[in-house]
Amino acid sequence: MRTSLERFNDCMQYRSSDRRPNHELGVWPQTAQRWRDENPEAVRDFTWDWFVDEPALDFDRREYIPINYGMIPPFEPEVIEETPEYIVARDRLGIVTRALKAGTVNGCRMSMDQHLSHPVACLEDFQDIKRRLVPALPERYPPDLDAMIARWKTRDYPLTLGQNGAANGFYWRAREFMGTEALSFAFFEQPELVHEIMECYCELIIETSRPVLEKITVDCFVLNEDFAMKSGPLLGPDLYREFILPRLKRMVDFFRGQGVRHFAVDSDGDPAPLIPLMMDAGVDVIWPIERAAGVSPVMWRKRFGKELRLWGGVDKRELAKGPEAIRTHLREFIPLIEEGGFIPTVDHTVPPDVSWDNFRYYMDCKMALLAGDFGKLQRNSKAL
Repeated sequence: MRTSLERFNDCMQYRSSDRRPNHELGVWPQTAQRWRDENPEAVRDFTWDWFVDEPALDFDRREYIPINYGMIPPFEPEVIEETPEYIVARDRLGIVTRALKAGTVNGCRMSMDQHLSHPVACLEDFQDIKRRLVPALPERYPPDLDAMIARWKTRDYPLTLGQNGAANGFYWRAREFMGTEALSFAFFEQPELVHEIMECYCELIIETSRPVLEKITVDCFVLNEDFAMKSGPLLGPDLYREFILPRLKRMVDFFRGQGVRHFAVDSDGDPAPLIPLMMDAGVDVIWPIERAAGVSPVMWRKRFGKELRLWGGVDKRELAKGPEAIRTHLREFIPLIEEGGFIPTVDHTVPPDVSWDNFRYYMDCKMALLAGDFGKLQRNSKAL
């Protein structure tokens, strides 16, 4: 029996193993609520922290070093207007949004908020943000970090620097500061501002990570970008090459120099036109491979080769259709499972149109897939 770390390394290095890693990202709070209603006994003991593990579903364990790469101090949250239908508020990033209340569960809404204003419109505005992005402040690290590091040095599971969403990427952060439309214009009308944002963020990530990586070697670092939609990326290769690529390469080189084996980038949509540039910078993992954008792990393996590892790629829409659709969908991954360098997960968190029975069926089928028991997957016409 391989450990979670051995299994992860086997997969990422294209070696055979007892099975491939079993990972998932999580569920919407609305989904969790539905599952509790449908089968309270089955989900009663769930941890719901699926980025780490879920013993009830045989997830392989992972852990994440909690680092605050955000604003210190953040903006003071403020409710500006509230009606029975919506709420207008300023969040900790300084963004003012209008959000519908209907269907909200544990702060998660059924639709995206409408953004009304952002904290940066010009270079002068960014100076107030920069004072909130000082690297390596003591507050950026957990007070018991040394004790945590001592424990992690004996781990048998993969360790990632930063929790998911902690290191929001170059484009992501600039979009938070300015908004998508204003940033799109700023690339051309205020290039000095955009360069300063990118440079500031590069320094923040490197210098905040340095004290931790001097004490422990981690297996992975994830940069969350979300810079693409269904029709393609929100900036073209020329802009990426000018504003982001040099800083990304510097960042990847730093992490490689500290012994970090894998550098992953997260983006929804179809970022394919930017993937060759990311690979040139040293990125070797892309996820979650959103199928609604017309992309797939099989397509990307053929296009980009084995230098690019792939996580995700399970179409959440297929899970809502029931057992036959789930089996048919999972069969397409058999060659990638055999080859390695691929960890199948739902291509984002699981939405509430997926029933507990369908998700449980998917997990049972996926475990057979991960173990290479493709005949069992083929024969399965009932819940395994």
